[in-house]
Amino acid sequence: MDELIARIVNEAGVTPEQAQKTIETIAVYVKEKYPMLGGAVNNIFKKK
Repeated sequence: MDELIARIVNEAGVTPEQAQKTIETIAVYVKEKYPMLGGAVNNIFKKK
């Protein structure tokens, strides 16, 4: 997760907090649209 946040910060020029919120928003969206992927999304975007 930290690697993804860093990549978003570097490529999009946003703060780490903004990158984190972006990831959370995308995760919620994917889970709403594709409920069968909920577990996978949680595993992919979980904090360590």
